[in-house]
Amino acid sequence: MRRDGRTRPWGEPYHPNMSPVSETWRYIVRSAGVRSGNPIVEKTRIAVHDVIGLLQNGETIETVRTNCFPELTRSQVYECLAYYEDHRGEIDLLVARQMSPPSP
Repeated sequence: MRRDGRTRPWGEPYHPNMSPVSETWRYIVRSAGVRSGNPIVEKTRIAVHDVIGLLQNGETIETVRTNCFPELTRSQVYECLAYYEDHRGEIDLLVARQMSPPSP
């Protein structure tokens, strides 16, 4: 709570010397022309929805890393999960599109 009794509005820093909350990702980027501009793991063509789709279909973080995308670090996989938590609707839609059968 603030000194005036109100709760802290979203985005306002906890402390006056802290900057406001901004959404930045260490490993997740969007690049025009790469995976249709969908979020990808930086310096790869692996989309966040690729990783999330595998996890939703029974893969574990370790099997995603060792069997599916050995070039990813554990931190990159966890950041895909964090991105998913903040953008669930967008990623769920991309996973559903990827999993749907091709149109005749």
